Amino acid sequence: MRYFLLLFSLMILSVNIASHEVDYVIVYKSEKKMYLLSEGDRIKEYNVVFGANPKGHKQHEGDERTPEGKYILDYKKSDSSFYKAIHISYPNEADRRRARANGVSPGGQIMIHGQKNGRGALSWLAQQFNWTDGCIAVTNAEMDEIWALVKLGTPIEILP
Repeated sequence: MRYFLLLFSLMILSVNIASHEVDYVIVYKSEKKMYLLSEGDRIKEYNVVFGANPKGHKQHEGDERTPEGKYILDYKKSDSSFYKAIHISYPNEADRRRARANGVSPGGQIMIHGQKNGRGALSWLAQQFNWTDGCIAVTNAEMDEIWALVKLGTPIEILP
């Protein structure tokens, strides 16, 4: 009976999440959290890690910072060096202007992705540290869920 109740509860939860269309993604770098929202309600929460230099907005290519600001999730990449990836539209026009004024490249290829391919059993360890070059990393199981729930064109806001 307990097994049946657990299974039933999981089915109801899955239907509830699936019935909400994700229309906004918000990331709080200081909390190491990412939330999927539907009509302003948080429907999913993830623990995330960032670039190896997590404080502050991305200034230039190679600084290992995760950008801060408003962007769009504009394409999905299944053949990444990481387990699935959803591209973040960094740099935006303000980022390009700032980089140009400083005489540097703003960088790019910032994504939400799973673990590095081939990492296998050590994936849990990687999620304990900020290890990316500026991307937002989750577990592979979480990436499968995000991949299914987030549609192209969804806005993402990354906050300090």
